[in-house]
Amino acid sequence: MSGMVVVYEVDEPVTAHGSAGTAHGGEVVVRRVHAAPAAPGSTSVPGPRTFCGRDTFAMETASRQPDGGPSPAWYAPEYAGRVCPACDEAVSD
Repeated sequence: MSGMVVVYEVDEPVTAHGSAGTAHGGEVVVRRVHAAPAAPGSTSVPGPRTFCGRDTFAMETASRQPDGGPSPAWYAPEYAGRVCPACDEAVSD
Protein backbone atom coordinates (compact mmCIF):
# COMPACT_ATOMS: atom_id res chain seq x y z
CA MET A 1 0.00 0.00 0.00
CA SER A 2 2.83 2.40 -0.61
CA GLY A 3 1.71 5.71 -1.93
CA MET A 4 -1.28 5.94 0.39
CA VAL A 5 -1.75 7.92 3.62
CA VAL A 6 -4.50 7.37 6.19
CA VAL A 7 -6.08 10.61 7.40
CA TYR A 8 -8.73 11.42 9.99
CA GLU A 9 -11.61 13.82 9.56
CA VAL A 10 -11.92 15.16 13.09
CA ASP A 11 -14.33 17.18 15.18
CA GLU A 12 -13.05 20.06 17.26
CA PRO A 13 -11.20 18.87 20.40
CA VAL A 14 -13.51 18.22 23.33
CA THR A 15 -12.67 18.14 27.00
CA ALA A 16 -12.94 14.70 28.55
CA HIS A 17 -13.99 14.48 32.18
CA GLY A 18 -12.94 11.83 34.65
CA SER A 19 -15.32 10.18 37.05
CA ALA A 20 -14.71 12.97 39.58
CA GLY A 21 -15.34 15.62 36.90
CA THR A 22 -11.70 16.60 36.49
CA ALA A 23 -10.62 17.57 33.02
CA HIS A 24 -8.09 15.36 31.27
CA GLY A 25 -7.46 17.86 28.48
CA GLY A 26 -8.74 18.03 24.93
CA GLU A 27 -9.32 14.88 22.96
CA VAL A 28 -9.67 14.74 19.20
CA VAL A 29 -12.80 12.93 18.07
CA VAL A 30 -12.37 11.02 14.81
CA ARG A 31 -15.51 11.46 12.73
CA ARG A 32 -14.40 9.57 9.60
CA VAL A 33 -11.31 7.68 8.41
CA HIS A 34 -10.17 8.43 4.86
CA ALA A 35 -7.34 7.38 2.58
CA ALA A 36 -5.43 9.76 0.34
CA PRO A 37 -2.70 9.31 -2.22
CA ALA A 38 0.67 10.37 -0.84
CA ALA A 39 1.99 13.74 -1.97
CA PRO A 40 4.57 13.53 -4.76
CA GLY A 41 7.98 12.59 -3.38
CA SER A 42 6.58 11.59 0.03
CA THR A 43 5.29 8.48 1.71
CA SER A 44 3.89 10.11 4.84
CA VAL A 45 2.30 13.37 3.65
CA PRO A 46 -1.17 13.18 2.12
CA GLY A 47 -1.93 14.77 -1.20
CA PRO A 48 -4.56 17.53 -1.36
CA ARG A 49 -7.60 15.24 -1.77
CA THR A 50 -8.73 11.90 -0.38
CA PHE A 51 -9.75 9.09 -2.71
CA CYS A 52 -13.38 10.17 -2.19
CA GLY A 53 -12.53 13.76 -3.17
CA ARG A 54 -12.48 15.50 0.22
CA ASP A 55 -9.90 18.17 1.02
CA THR A 56 -7.14 16.84 3.33
CA PHE A 57 -6.08 20.30 4.57
CA ALA A 58 -8.02 20.16 7.85
CA MET A 59 -7.53 16.42 8.37
CA GLU A 60 -5.02 14.81 10.71
CA THR A 61 -2.58 12.19 9.51
CA ALA A 62 -3.01 8.90 11.34
CA SER A 63 -0.05 7.75 13.40
CA ARG A 64 -0.54 4.18 12.17
CA GLN A 65 -0.01 3.84 8.44
CA PRO A 66 -0.46 0.68 6.37
CA ASP A 67 2.81 -1.06 5.66
CA GLY A 68 1.66 -3.02 2.66
CA GLY A 69 1.96 -6.26 4.61
CA PRO A 70 -0.63 -8.99 5.09
CA SER A 71 -2.85 -6.86 7.36
CA PRO A 72 -6.46 -7.17 6.18
CA ALA A 73 -7.30 -3.52 6.78
CA TRP A 74 -5.63 -0.24 5.84
CA TYR A 75 -7.17 1.50 8.85
CA ALA A 76 -6.82 1.00 12.61
CA PRO A 77 -9.27 -1.66 13.88
CA GLU A 78 -10.75 0.69 16.49
CA TYR A 79 -12.05 2.91 13.68
CA ALA A 80 -13.65 0.16 11.58
CA GLY A 81 -17.11 1.71 12.03
CA ARG A 82 -15.91 5.13 10.86
CA VAL A 83 -14.23 4.21 7.57
CA CYS A 84 -15.33 6.21 4.53
CA PRO A 85 -17.02 3.68 2.22
CA ALA A 86 -15.82 5.44 -0.95
CA CYS A 87 -12.19 5.49 0.23
CA ASP A 88 -12.45 1.85 1.34
CA GLU A 89 -13.75 0.88 -2.10
CA ALA A 90 -10.99 2.83 -3.86
CA VAL A 91 -8.28 1.24 -1.72
CA SER A 92 -9.76 -2.25 -2.12
CA ASP A 93 -9.86 -2.09 -5.93
